Amino acid sequence: MTVSDIDIVSLGEPLYEFSQIPQSPGRYLQGFGGDTMNCAIAAARQGARVAYVTRLGDDEFGRQFMQLWHNEGLDTSGVAIDRQAHTAVYFITHGAAGHVFSYVRKGSAASRLSPADLPLELIRRARYFHTSGISQAISESACDAVFAAIDAAKGAGAAFVYDSNLRLRLWPLARARAVMTATLAQADYFLLSLEDAEALCGLKDPDAIVDWCHRAGAGIVALKLGAAGVIGSDSKRRERIEGYKVDSVDATGAGDCFAGALLARMSAGDDFWQGLRFANAAAALTTTGYGAVAPLPGPEAVRGLLIRG
Repeated sequence: MTVSDIDIVSLGEPLYEFSQIPQSPGRYLQGFGGDTMNCAIAAARQGARVAYVTRLGDDEFGRQFMQLWHNEGLDTSGVAIDRQAHTAVYFITHGAAGHVFSYVRKGSAASRLSPADLPLELIRRARYFHTSGISQAISESACDAVFAAIDAAKGAGAAFVYDSNLRLRLWPLARARAVMTATLAQADYFLLSLEDAEALCGLKDPDAIVDWCHRAGAGIVALKLGAAGVIGSDSKRRERIEGYKVDSVDATGAGDCFAGALLARMSAGDDFWQGLRFANAAAALTTTGYGAVAPLPGPEAVRGLLIRG
């Protein structure tokens, strides 16, 4: 068995971000996004040793990502440059119903990931392997790569952490249900939102959803309730943790911050329940700023909120 010298390996698609400034119509803040990448940076800011696996275009957006990851301390040895494809882009606009996403991602470099491209030795060095439903939805080859990476990670003794992040604009519901149900059956930790859960299993009651997750094979479950907090379950113990009242302006990336903070704290020695409380507070804090990456908090800010309650 390979010795784990990396806390977390996360795999997925990064997207260059343009976030609308609500008070200034027509103006956008430049930033970076992508669910698994947000998670990776959130974990690194909490002190975890993190590697990211993806493909970037040979373009200015891709070069800015590499500089960002260098600045954040991520291991980029699993990042490949694809000179035949572009780095994905997305826009965030804000309206009465909340934030709206528009994507320029078809044919992106990350969507061209395949099992043959995987840095398997890097993946086998992780304590936790993290990916999401989005990583599977962007293409069939990327979906195949996710399953191959899960096999490699679990075969080396890593825990598999699966974040649902269901996006029906990327794939049909029937395929999403089939692929995601097969994947969560392998998950040591399954993270999902109420909205995703209703689409996946047709249930609305939180306890019924958690029960369904365990029956489907998930080991430990974190059901994210948005501003209302989170429910954690290891099939023997179940606990609801209330949300925090903060000056929320943008929920972009809150669930990704939750995942990164949880994994960072467990990597540091906390048990799941300690990590769950920390992650709940971290996710609340990230909603107090705009964009996916800029508001991701450091440990001092999270501990401050935990103390204030």
